[in-house]
Amino acid sequence: MKLIVIGGVAAGMSAAARAKRRNKDLKITVYEKSGYVSYGACGLPYFIKGDIPKAENLIVRTPEQFAKQGIDARIHHEVVDIDVNAHRVTVKNLETGETFQDDWDELLITTGAVAVRPPIPGLDLPGIFTLRTVEDGIAIREWIEKKHPWQAVVVGGGYIGLEMAEALAANGMYVEVVEMLPQVLPNMDADMAELVQVELQRQGVTLHLNSLVRAFKGGDRVQQVIAGDKILEADLVLFSVGARANIPLAQKAGVAIGETGAIAVDDHQRTNVPHVWAAGDVAEAWHRVLNKPAYIPLGTTANKQGRIAGTNIAGGDEAFPGIVGTAVVKVFDLEVARTGLSEREAKEAGFNATSITIKAPARAHYMPTHPPIHVKLVFEKGTKKLLGGQMVGKEGVSKRIDVIAAALYDGWTVYDLKSLDLSYAPPFAPVWDPILIAANVASK
Repeated sequence: MKLIVIGGVAAGMSAAARAKRRNKDLKITVYEKSGYVSYGACGLPYFIKGDIPKAENLIVRTPEQFAKQGIDARIHHEVVDIDVNAHRVTVKNLETGETFQDDWDELLITTGAVAVRPPIPGLDLPGIFTLRTVEDGIAIREWIEKKHPWQAVVVGGGYIGLEMAEALAANGMYVEVVEMLPQVLPNMDADMAELVQVELQRQGVTLHLNSLVRAFKGGDRVQQVIAGDKILEADLVLFSVGARANIPLAQKAGVAIGETGAIAVDDHQRTNVPHVWAAGDVAEAWHRVLNKPAYIPLGTTANKQGRIAGTNIAGGDEAFPGIVGTAVVKVFDLEVARTGLSEREAKEAGFNATSITIKAPARAHYMPTHPPIHVKLVFEKGTKKLLGGQMVGKEGVSKRIDVIAAALYDGWTVYDLKSLDLSYAPPFAPVWDPILIAANVASK
């Protein structure tokens, strides 16, 4: 049996490796458009910052290593057409220009997501970058090393935008962040985002909120960003206004697209087309709080969905149980995390939602340092069912959010949460952990 995988990053290579382990006789070919497979894209801002010395450090496994496992992973190969009736793909070798066809018994689509690029004048000027691939990261790093930019504009105040604001500032640049919405981190509530905005300004980052980029100007390279009625000088721009599922290839082949704009899949990662599967950033995922499909492209989900797809393609029977939308980001000295629904999202989804916010020390108050953690719980009035959580603090946030995620996964109430037997020792937490304090306040 022959499996072809389109896309060789998180979901694709997880699926290929899992399928091969379950069925050693399975013939697997992976076609990857870029020059790398199986890499940690989330580490790219830290490579650009300089924390990670070489881009190669982000590579988990190479095509040569996969070949030893019996997986033919071909880089610089783009699948340009899928014929679902003939079970055939058309592939273009991007190095030679050659086009050829390959047959399959099972097909897995893991084409990921692409950066949103609206039709803004000047967006193609040299010095304007998006960040999705290793090549993107290398290009930004080389621009910094060769051009020595000192004024950077980050367009978009989401996770990547804020990570890159820190990375560019660490390279000696004056950084301005332009966001069309009234806050950074639009998937958090405004009161929690305000804490992040204070930290950005404390670190010397200038924020331009409620500002829409109208144009980029320059000659042989970007020189200005026109944002609202402001003209911002820039010799490096990071354009990060979001990502969307890379669906054109699948859509053309008749694969159904869900309401989120990503490929619709069942809990086994099957699409509507027999023998065609999808996983990762190109696919929807079941949201356990919303009880419907959602599109939240994260590396954790991609790896899990890929593993599920690989298991089932190789003859197994495993279901993907869904997500709750857990994410964490480092913004200079802050850890910022969320899971489930924000209060705004919960109300938009039709829940009778309310929230509480508390501030409590991350360690016992008598320890030499005990930085505060801000905790926000979102829950349903009456039932007190937990709907979401957000945290901001200098330490202890990144793993505490996982406690809330576990509670959401199992459908807990705030009453359940306040009864948890959490660990306590003065260097790590106060006797009443911030989570327990928040749950107690919510339960009242």
